[in-house]
Amino acid sequence: MTPPDPTEVRFDGPWQHFDVRAGGLRFHAVESATSIADRPLVLLLHGFGEFWWTWRHQLPALTAAGHRAVAVDLRGYGDSDKPPRGYDGWTLAGDTHALIRALGHSTASLVGHADGGLVCWATATLHPKAVDRVVVLSSPHPRALRQGALFNTEERSAFLAPFLHNQLPRIGERRLTRGNGAFVAEYFTQRSGRRWRETADFVEAVERNRLAIQIPGVAHCSLEYRRWAFRSQFRPDGWRFMELMNKRLDHPFLALRGREDEYILDSVMAASGEWSRNFDYRTVNGAGHFLHQEDPDTVNSAIVEHLARA
Repeated sequence: MTPPDPTEVRFDGPWQHFDVRAGGLRFHAVESATSIADRPLVLLLHGFGEFWWTWRHQLPALTAAGHRAVAVDLRGYGDSDKPPRGYDGWTLAGDTHALIRALGHSTASLVGHADGGLVCWATATLHPKAVDRVVVLSSPHPRALRQGALFNTEERSAFLAPFLHNQLPRIGERRLTRGNGAFVAEYFTQRSGRRWRETADFVEAVERNRLAIQIPGVAHCSLEYRRWAFRSQFRPDGWRFMELMNKRLDHPFLALRGREDEYILDSVMAASGEWSRNFDYRTVNGAGHFLHQEDPDTVNSAIVEHLARA
């Protein structure tokens, strides 16, 4: 079977696709067809095993609220470039900073899910002047996540085992792509709430993410994010990164977690407030790990409210 072409993720809809060159890479980006370039920028950063499509419900809502919402395929995903390296915290934060500039803005608000949320934490810490406000979904501060995985038995059981499975070269890649991306169906089913799993929207999300994970290079690149996150804990570069991240931020943060999320636990999300002076943490009933897809109305309202606060 011929692997899918990266351009196959450029699905038709009420949006427009374009390329952005930033930090030496080409990024695939998407914004609403009615977007206005001089509005305040909101950059949407997806999580592990996904791509820009995860923000399909947020793009029109944020545009209608007066923002320029842009969803990107992160480095290594979708139709963006897939370099063999650069999946460390510094480089990923640099990508975000460069994207803000390349899109013609000096600052942006950031919205990130899972791994994309970790990029938000890193960007706000390492490039604070480029960030206005932050929304993180199912994404605790990296130091809170490390502490949870080390000292909280429940979080370690939920998080560490699947994380470690992805460390083995080639085996992890085959696990993600075999059976036409069957891993994605299992991943979404295990980590989402029951209510969403019974909808046509869930079926479509699984189908499109199964396609995207089979694009050549995506499985490897997506795992490189997690391999660096794990291996760097035992190297000087990881120690330096964690030391740099140990800073209390002034940016207003909104942290959201689905109440049925059994992967990222409530205690770890709540503990992330230690690294923000302005931290609003809320849970969304009936939703799991993919809360922005599972209950977009509730999540969109919370994001729009957060971005509008004085």
